[in-house]
Amino acid sequence: MLVHTAMDRAASVARHWASSGCPVVIHIDKSVKRAQVKKLKEALVDHQNIKFCKRHKVEWGTWSLVAATQSAAEMMLKEFPLVRHVYLASGSCLPLRPVNELQDYLASRPRTDFIESATTNDVPWTIGGFDQERFTLRFPFSWKKRRKLFDWYVRFQRRLGYKRRVPPGMVPHLGSQWWCLTRETLQAILEDPERQMYDRYFRRVWIPDESYFQSLARLHSQNVESRSLTLSKFDFQGKPHIFYDDHLQLLRRSDCFVARKIWPKADKLYSSFLSNDPSVTKNAEPNPGKIDRLFSKAVDRRVRGRSGLYMQSRFPRDGFENGKTCAGYSVFEGFTELFEDFETWLFKVAGGRVHGHLFHPKGVQFSGKEAFYNGALSDSAALRDAAPSSFLTNLVWSTRGERQCFQFGPGDEQGVSWFMATDSNAQISVISGAWAVPLFKSSNNFSFIRREAAALQKIEAQHLDILRSQYTNARVRIWTMADFILNPMEPLQIIIDEIAPRGRHRLTEAPKMADLTGFGQFLQDLKNQGMHPYLMGDFPVGDDPRSRPKPGRRPYLVKSTDV
Repeated sequence: MLVHTAMDRAASVARHWASSGCPVVIHIDKSVKRAQVKKLKEALVDHQNIKFCKRHKVEWGTWSLVAATQSAAEMMLKEFPLVRHVYLASGSCLPLRPVNELQDYLASRPRTDFIESATTNDVPWTIGGFDQERFTLRFPFSWKKRRKLFDWYVRFQRRLGYKRRVPPGMVPHLGSQWWCLTRETLQAILEDPERQMYDRYFRRVWIPDESYFQSLARLHSQNVESRSLTLSKFDFQGKPHIFYDDHLQLLRRSDCFVARKIWPKADKLYSSFLSNDPSVTKNAEPNPGKIDRLFSKAVDRRVRGRSGLYMQSRFPRDGFENGKTCAGYSVFEGFTELFEDFETWLFKVAGGRVHGHLFHPKGVQFSGKEAFYNGALSDSAALRDAAPSSFLTNLVWSTRGERQCFQFGPGDEQGVSWFMATDSNAQISVISGAWAVPLFKSSNNFSFIRREAAALQKIEAQHLDILRSQYTNARVRIWTMADFILNPMEPLQIIIDEIAPRGRHRLTEAPKMADLTGFGQFLQDLKNQGMHPYLMGDFPVGDDPRSRPKPGRRPYLVKSTDV
């Protein structure tokens, strides 16, 4: 057992092994204080088959781990001549099945070495480390304590083209640190005539505890079973998963003999598994694959998260989110300007929640003029504009299960345009140029109207360029105002069917359209003042656009863009 912390747990596990007839050799990290070492030895003094080996100052990723394992193994072979298999464990390992089951399992396989051992070409699990280079470069500096020097020396060797020679006759292998070797194989490794050469070579290998025994076992073993009998799971960063009390049933389902890493305060796990209760005897083959699916889901949830839910550990990483929002929502541009009481009509025919202009400069226009909404969202423009995309994401997340619809236009804050355009959950319907209708009905000075129209048209043109971009993932439909009003029922039907497909029905009546008599002359007046209003489409002067002959069966599609 390699021990460096949680001495009370290490003592209880060692006592469990020893009481079940297994001799134990414990290596205590030299960094552990003398008082803790003394306390551990006093707790185990009544067990004659528990020994303590020479101590080494152990550091992750260095030769010291192999040296500690060698010292413990040498004492095991010397002090206990009847041992047939040697099982390497840590202080955070916990037996999951009665020890006699493991004894019987190994007794039926007297010449089998259980050690994960694969060539570097076949190893998919090295994360953020080195594959071939861990054996061809030198690593004399600590990765944890002297990171800058470590990285500099690696770059320096690469620049020189330096490569170490692998000892003749040996093929480097990698695998889990936690193995179970037969006495014959372990003794052959420790008494190899070329051991000094191998030790000298592996002293400068990157993380040698995952390659020293794994490589040398291939030279001396008669039968290698390339798997570990210890259940050890790692996350996407290569860090070990820690098991807690609520993992009790999960660990039982694995049928494994030993698991690591156990949380020191997992009282329920320690009390359940250190009982040697014969009622939990399974006599089953260890099968960690039973729980691999759950770990894969956990890794996926950790890495990708849930669609539309941003967590402190992953935010912000633009472009790496698992879906910008969690559910579909609809954006209407130009509809409230063209139709009277459009929001009430939309709620009646489509349901869901219909808001006003959520990104209005003066404040958020929630449905029902609410000051606060689901998720403690405020109608404050300042709070919203601090992170407009987060505001929209929170709104959709907090109201999931209910379709959200809102208005948008060139008069709104535009900081969310790209976010909506690249969101596959967004359904964006645009009547371009409809922002001119309120100006048409305005009684302001015409020079002011012309300047306002020019500014709004410029903003909407930029917004439409975004919606037509190659990066757009939203469902976008764009009609010019002139095309839309010729036959509004058909595009409205398409939009409603996408919002509420389950309640699909034919629309019998469109919302009441604003009176556009004289709108063509209004546009001509803008032209006469030096502005060119082109986003509305073609409105002849002095003509009611709704009474013009229809150029075809589906005129609203003639100049529409369906991205």
